[in-house]
Amino acid sequence: MKILLDTVFKHAIAIVAFIVGAFHLLNVSGVVVLSTRDIRIFHLMMMLILLFLTQPGLKKYAHTLTDKIISLCLVLLSIGSSVFILSRWKDIAMSGGDTDRLDAWVGLLLIVLVLEAARRGVGAALCIICTVFFTYPFYSEFLPGVLYSRGYGVERIAELLTTTSQGIYGIPLGVSSTYIILFAIYGAFLSTFGAGEFFFKVANRLTHGLRAAGAKTAVIFSTLLGMISGSAAGNVAVTGTLTIPMMKKEGYQPHQAGAIEAVVSTGGQIMPPVMGAAAFIMAEIVGVPYTKIMQIGLIPALLFFASVFFVVHLQAVKSGITSDQQPVDDDEPLWLILLKGGQFIIPFVTLIGMMLNGYSPFKASFYSIVILLLAHVIWNRRLSVDIIHKSATAISHGAKSVIPIAVACAAAGIIAGVLGITGFGSKVSGLIFAASGGITFIALLLTMVTAIILGMGLPTTAAYLILATVVAPALSNLGVSLLTAHMFVFFYGCVSTITPPVALASYVAAGIAGADINRVGWTAFFYGLTCYILPFMFFYGPELLMEGGIIAVLLAAITGLLGVYCIACFIIGYFKTPLRLWQRGAMACAGILLLMPGVVTDAMGGAILLAVWMHSRQHAA
Repeated sequence: MKILLDTVFKHAIAIVAFIVGAFHLLNVSGVVVLSTRDIRIFHLMMMLILLFLTQPGLKKYAHTLTDKIISLCLVLLSIGSSVFILSRWKDIAMSGGDTDRLDAWVGLLLIVLVLEAARRGVGAALCIICTVFFTYPFYSEFLPGVLYSRGYGVERIAELLTTTSQGIYGIPLGVSSTYIILFAIYGAFLSTFGAGEFFFKVANRLTHGLRAAGAKTAVIFSTLLGMISGSAAGNVAVTGTLTIPMMKKEGYQPHQAGAIEAVVSTGGQIMPPVMGAAAFIMAEIVGVPYTKIMQIGLIPALLFFASVFFVVHLQAVKSGITSDQQPVDDDEPLWLILLKGGQFIIPFVTLIGMMLNGYSPFKASFYSIVILLLAHVIWNRRLSVDIIHKSATAISHGAKSVIPIAVACAAAGIIAGVLGITGFGSKVSGLIFAASGGITFIALLLTMVTAIILGMGLPTTAAYLILATVVAPALSNLGVSLLTAHMFVFFYGCVSTITPPVALASYVAAGIAGADINRVGWTAFFYGLTCYILPFMFFYGPELLMEGGIIAVLLAAITGLLGVYCIACFIIGYFKTPLRLWQRGAMACAGILLLMPGVVTDAMGGAILLAVWMHSRQHAA
């Protein structure tokens, strides 16, 4: 019986993943045309099926017959509840929201299924948070002070969350069923057809002969791959198996190698043109084109990666790691590698070009996939059956990579719906505003702490969804633009994957590096310190978000580059020579002043940097 179920599960996973991936490709191409609600209901149903087929209820009971039977029952319940809602939503909408008791109880069943899926696929933290929010309306009328709210019954909340667009089938799931899954499939196509190997060759060639070439290859490689993967932990798992052993061989300690990979993989989510799933959700919530998100995220992302590059270099100098003397695998010049990789460069350029010319991101990703396939045929000068097999594999892998994101989006819809009906979100925002006394910096600091705490243990998408509904409105009360407020919490949603004590990307890197997870986590936290500072800087200096004149933006970028170098010196404790404690503090001050746009702050930061440089030079002499 167990062997039969294992076989059924294996084939079902492959078939369902291909069907849902192909469905979304056909939908964006115009072959299949359905309403937004139909697409969202079908998307969630298929993702729940895939999750229950792939993730066990409890790890210690994984692969047992009991677990398989329970999972199969959950699959059938997911199909039944989704089909019922699919058959009812039009009647409910046409009647102005008239529901019956069966709608409520089926809705409640779906909510329970989503919570269980969140526990299995994302983690207990998200499940607990969503459960607390879901049950809040049941006892809120008995709570004191700011926690008080009008009470609601189970049926009313279940109806709200499943029969309207304010709950599970809201904006987050809508983004998952359009932008995210198409870009996931696009990334899977690039990976399946060999883009990862191409990116690694380019990164390896660019860094060959440099000090700590392996670590610098990791920075460039993870940047390139992170732009299309959108998952910090996933990026570590893919790139870390190549880069972490290289760094250890060069002389980095295991915890340092793991930390470097965790940080650069996390940074891949803030690097345009594809900034991970959360950025697409931000564009939808804020109501701006995704190209605007790309634009304002460019300079902070480049400064972050420059900071990591400086950290890697300074750590190598301090540790006595020498230049790379190892021969590369082949002696191909860079131009020839780029020429051979044209089949990946052309689709990528097409993607960016189409989005800049007003095409929707999911349309651009679809046409880029088509161009990738055509380029593959041209570059290989033959049309074979292998291309069909690879395409089917890419569609399946892309769909499967969206499973935890889709579930997180559906679970976050529970939070958004409850916040909307109870008004609790505005109360949290008001609480932060009141605690700050109206002082902007304190409000930002409280927002940062709240964002990091809420984001711990969650993937970036889930973290951002919670922060966008609970924390971001607090900044709006201070008169901050909606886009800046969401970008502020977006950064802290990203760095939650390297923030101890719960740091998902660091955990994966520690496993590959064979190092202590806490040591990797704290090292990654310090290596990525720039990412914790940048949101404050672009809040006070909008030039870093490309707002203002060209000269002001360029000056902010240049002084920002000096600033992140100073912060890297502070982190490693090295600048020409090992730094004393007061010198490290001075470099930290110089870095913050140089990062903050403004002539006065730049002059002060430059003066401090010059003083430390002169003192270090005298000490070295």
